[in-house]
Amino acid sequence: MNTGLKITAFAAAVAATFGTAYGVGTGIDPVTDREKTPTARHGEHDDQQKKKAGGQEQPPGGLQVSDGGYTLKLADARIEADKKQQLRFTVVEDATGRNVTAYAEEHDKELHLIVASRDLTTYRHLHPTRAADGTWSTPVRLPEAGGYRVLADFRPESAKEGLTLGADLGVAGAYEPRELPAHSTTTEVDGYDVTLKGEPKTGAGGDLTLSVAKNGRPVTDLQPYLGAYGHLVALRSGDLAYLHVHPNGTPGDGRTKAGPGVSFGTAAPSKGAYRLFLDFKHGGKVRTAAFTVHAGGAAEKGGGHAAPREDEGGGHQH
Repeated sequence: MNTGLKITAFAAAVAATFGTAYGVGTGIDPVTDREKTPTARHGEHDDQQKKKAGGQEQPPGGLQVSDGGYTLKLADARIEADKKQQLRFTVVEDATGRNVTAYAEEHDKELHLIVASRDLTTYRHLHPTRAADGTWSTPVRLPEAGGYRVLADFRPESAKEGLTLGADLGVAGAYEPRELPAHSTTTEVDGYDVTLKGEPKTGAGGDLTLSVAKNGRPVTDLQPYLGAYGHLVALRSGDLAYLHVHPNGTPGDGRTKAGPGVSFGTAAPSKGAYRLFLDFKHGGKVRTAAFTVHAGGAAEKGGGHAAPREDEGGGHQH
């Protein structure tokens, strides 16, 4: 598993079960909203990100709608707030103008989709369905109006490296911007207490460990989710640069324990505030714990915030 911290622009929504489905199926993924929260991708993106062009570091993946000869196209760049809708998109090969219909599977899925509000108080990790013509779709309901970012993390079957492309999504309705939730190293979600040890560091980086407990007892039987005991996404406040962090170790490797701690190797691209989203599975259900942390600078102390999970029927929603 890749242990580096990947960055990419951050993301908003996609769509629903559409046409004849191929590849990735739907289900219910973790979710965090500001209802109880006041105030990448998988694969080889780490290596891709470190490459230099003309002596300069390449820009973070996901900050661009087109990259590597491919373009992310949303079928509709505007949806209604607090209403379940079908969101559709395609990945187009620029050279041919055709939709990509063949993808390499990474972490049990052909494509991973992230949706997040600009104020980082609403977050979705989605696994859409692909139709025969290359149209991806998934149901989504975003509770608040405002600006969102959609992030698609994938690797075309014909490509050597994975890509993360990002596009803006507008959610119509009365808009009230919120401030970034306060710095926290503990949070509670759905009866589970999650504690963060360590902080993102620039340069050489370091490890973050997130430990899960329930009713005061460490959870030692976490279940694999997408091939790991935990998945961590970090979003940089300001530009929503996206960092997908892979855990150290793999279930069944003879060394990695099923909790209570899940360790991640990280290296933040810059100083600043980040919002962390940990997905973990226990008792057959995926939950998301959210934290605000600061890399390379003093943090504003504050209480933890829950990252409640919301099932939206029919689809995998985070």
